[in-house]
Amino acid sequence: MLEEYERKRKKQVNLMRSMMDYTMGLIIILIGVFFFFLRTKDISVNQYLGNPDTLDKVLGVMCLLYGSWRIYRGYQKKYFK
Repeated sequence: MLEEYERKRKKQVNLMRSMMDYTMGLIIILIGVFFFFLRTKDISVNQYLGNPDTLDKVLGVMCLLYGSWRIYRGYQKKYFK
């Protein structure tokens, strides 16, 4: 009985953590795409930011990589091993 409860609890925790990893990974990837393509589109924010920066591109790539890693970690589901 106790083992069954622990198994169900671990399964629920795995599901919640993987869903959180998927969601956060998607949000971080969207932020990365926004920073990567920020200066290429005519957005009203660009008039306040000034000239294009390489820092925007670096931050965009870092966000894309980290978001991809979060999605991969959610796919792996190795939380209790």
